[in-house]
Amino acid sequence: VQLQASGGGLVQAGRSLRLSCAASGSIVRITVMGWYRQAPGKERELVATVTSGGSTNYADSVKGRFTISADNAKNTVYLEMNDLKPEDTAVYYCNIVCTYRRLVQRVGNFWGQGTQVTVSS
Repeated sequence: VQLQASGGGLVQAGRSLRLSCAASGSIVRITVMGWYRQAPGKERELVATVTSGGSTNYADSVKGRFTISADNAKNTVYLEMNDLKPEDTAVYYCNIVCTYRRLVQRVGNFWGQGTQVTVSS
């Protein structure tokens, strides 16, 4: 299973960005998709998750500004980020928990390569 993230970049505070992450491979069923981020010198933290049923969960720091969504048919997760702040600067990683097939079915936890988001003040 591979994850390909895109959409990061450099923006001014108050502007918006949209991240995308497409999963490919022998995926049988996705349980949850999400975004995490890691700022320099800090641990990786949860940003938002969405289950296959559409339930969402957000970090308090992004509630009301970020929206996570998923296209289950395309195995793709999106993160719409509005009103960006300098403290949102980080490498953003997509993540999926899914059932996949490799000779037999297994449950796995997979990470994308990360995309840099930089917000200038």
